[in-house]
Amino acid sequence: MQLAELKNYFESELANYYPSEEAQSFFILLSEAWLDYSRMDVSLNASEVIPSELISKYKNALERLQLNEPIQYIIGSTEFYGLPLVVSPDTLIPRPETEELVRWILEYDRKKVKILDVGTGSGCIAIALARMMPEAEVTAMDISDKALEIARKNADLNQVKVSFLQTDILAVHALPEQYDLIVSNPPYVREQEKSYMHDNVLLYEPDTALFVSESDPLIFYRAICRLALRHLKQDGLLFFEINEYLSKEMESLLKEEGFQNIEVGVDFRGKDRFLRCTL
Repeated sequence: MQLAELKNYFESELANYYPSEEAQSFFILLSEAWLDYSRMDVSLNASEVIPSELISKYKNALERLQLNEPIQYIIGSTEFYGLPLVVSPDTLIPRPETEELVRWILEYDRKKVKILDVGTGSGCIAIALARMMPEAEVTAMDISDKALEIARKNADLNQVKVSFLQTDILAVHALPEQYDLIVSNPPYVREQEKSYMHDNVLLYEPDTALFVSESDPLIFYRAICRLALRHLKQDGLLFFEINEYLSKEMESLLKEEGFQNIEVGVDFRGKDRFLRCTL
């Protein structure tokens, strides 16, 4: 089978599952990963005969896509803030909104700072900050040993130094040291919001990194705030990614816990998505 024939077959098999443009983008992403071909290369090499074992890989990817598995898990990688990242079902797939959080943090042009990333997952925030702030000392923690294994691979892949700790943020009463900046994108999706979510998230991404109980949806934020009160330096900054429906509740929580200079940031969709504050 020639590459052009494989492309046509692939896209036709996905026609009832995804919009045409998305099916085309999936084929390009797989071709970049497995053939090292760009979109232009796919066109220029349309008559190339594809080996049977590679055709089987594309067909396997087709079956997984038809079951709504994210393309990032099929390939095993993604990109965040221009950096390559390994991903697996043990970690969330980094979102473009979180890139905006990193960009917001980088507006504070500080050099030799100590940064803590709580609930690091794939390590995307910590690694991007370490790459963009080479003089910073970055620590990242997560409860999941499997997520930390992925995060360590990503730090090595991007040649940055990040210290990783396995920690249950709801169980600890102290942090290792004092920090200039603490950032977290903790679980914040309530059960009631599942109806707005697609199967590619609900069926494949880790529940523990996504969902919180209806009875206490701010549980992680409260725990992090209380630790930050004792471990954030006097001129330090606290950053959160938040649930778009709970920004007012988050502002109230931060005020109750003793924080000030609270700012809400909106994402590219105009949703309340970020908070920053000081002691």
